Amino acid sequence: MKRLELRAKQIRQMSKEERQETLKNLKESLLHERALISMGGSSPSPGKVRGIRRQIARLLTVEREEKR
Repeated sequence: MKRLELRAKQIRQMSKEERQETLKNLKESLLHERALISMGGSSPSPGKVRGIRRQIARLLTVEREEKR
C-alpha cells in the first residue's frame, strides 16, 4: 500500500474526524508492519516503519497544538 507523506500544513487543513481516522489507519499499518517483522519476515521497505512513526508524530503534534 503506497502512503502519501502528510505534511503539517496538510494535517492542519484536515477536520478533527479526518485526523482521527488517519491516525487510526497509521497505527494499524504500524502494527501490521511490526507483526511482519516479528514473525521473522522483513518489511519490503525498511524505512516504512520509521515513516509511519513520523507521520503519527506529526498528527499528534498538530492535535496537541490545537488543544492549546
